[in-house]
Amino acid sequence: MARSWATLGVDLHLEPTGSGGLRRGLTDALRDAVRTGRLAPGTRLPSSRSLAADLGIARNTVAEAYADLVAEGWLTARQGSGTRVATGVPTPPGTAPTTPRRTPGRPRHDLIPGTPDLAAFPRTEWLKATRRALATAPFHALGYGDPRGRPELRTALAGYLARARGVRADPDTIVVTAGFSHALTLLGKVLRARGVRTVAVESYGLDVHWALLRGAGLATPALPYDDLGTDPREPGEAGAVLLTPAHQFPMGTPLHPDRRAAVVAWARRTGGLVLEDDYDGEFRYDRQPVGALQGLAPDRVVYLGTASKSLAPGLRLGWMVLPPDLAAAVVTAKGQADTVGALEQLTLAEFLTSGAYDRHVRSSRLRYRHRRDALTAAVTARAPEVRVTGISAGLHAVLRLPPGTEESVVQAAVWQGLALHGLSVHRHPQAVTDPLDALVVGYGTPPDSAWAGALEALCRVLP
Repeated sequence: MARSWATLGVDLHLEPTGSGGLRRGLTDALRDAVRTGRLAPGTRLPSSRSLAADLGIARNTVAEAYADLVAEGWLTARQGSGTRVATGVPTPPGTAPTTPRRTPGRPRHDLIPGTPDLAAFPRTEWLKATRRALATAPFHALGYGDPRGRPELRTALAGYLARARGVRADPDTIVVTAGFSHALTLLGKVLRARGVRTVAVESYGLDVHWALLRGAGLATPALPYDDLGTDPREPGEAGAVLLTPAHQFPMGTPLHPDRRAAVVAWARRTGGLVLEDDYDGEFRYDRQPVGALQGLAPDRVVYLGTASKSLAPGLRLGWMVLPPDLAAAVVTAKGQADTVGALEQLTLAEFLTSGAYDRHVRSSRLRYRHRRDALTAAVTARAPEVRVTGISAGLHAVLRLPPGTEESVVQAAVWQGLALHGLSVHRHPQAVTDPLDALVVGYGTPPDSAWAGALEALCRVLP
């Protein structure tokens, strides 16, 4: 007779052994699983009916084994809570604790740039979009899919980017990625295969991006930086340049109009490529957002964007708008199937087309502007020697410090339980500009309830 498997409850792997009968073998197996730490304290066990069905034995045998172990203190049984592994049971040396321990000295306030206010993620609207997307999605949408990404999302992105960022996009030349780093990894692989050996980068930026390009076998020399910002007009022997034109990270200035035109002219003259990281492009406070550089030369600019700042980095959703002659090579590098979750893509497509994304960005823009204004006012009032710059857009500001004070201020912040970056963290090793003493303060990360405390802690460490 075929064994009847339980259809309810939880799975539990056990192999009752021993010569003392089923009850003793089951009791010994359960006790051993608890003693060795395989079943951690608090783990809920299957009901006696479910486990008996799974093991093909009598329910009374399981109930009696559970009762024996409850009497011995290995398990607990309470009405409505089921049978669980008892807490306080000693775990063997080397067994990992079941709950993470708080790291000693963990910062109370996080002002490191790069993350939005995750507490403000639009959960209700995102859930509504997920339900609508699932209700209308065809069955095949849950298959492996086009490596470029779901057509619904690529179509929605093409419309949104054209309207909001001035990008000239066709859904066929958009590739959905698992964030910016994934996109840059793919581009590095393709550029190297095409004979590019050097990608010039900005004197200030993210070292993780430079490392990804170097990992593809590409050199990453630094572009000059001066009072007008990054100067990409003559990138030497580079076959491509990586820029943040709308809002330079971390300095916070847009690429000067003359230099925007000059780098496009360079790309057309030499056949080079501009990799445009549209960092914080949607969060501009004092005027309309600066349009994407891609709109000037869609055949020479790769536009890269993500939902990491506008929604949340944990979504792992990014996109590239590629020149037509580059799209096929990037798709080949990505592989034969999509690598980004279909449900997340369908939800974002619905979020964009329904207008929920625009509403969320607008409300976030207002909230972050209030934080920026509070930061500027507090620093101006309490630390007049510190100059706040790079505040026209984005989720961070640069606080220019008196010469020679950056290191001491960062150290003081540690003692105040405040996590923040000095500007030197973001300086390229080959930067051709004099070092500046400054802080890069991210005001997007703290939830609203913690912002006042974080700002007070910051002001206490400023000179």
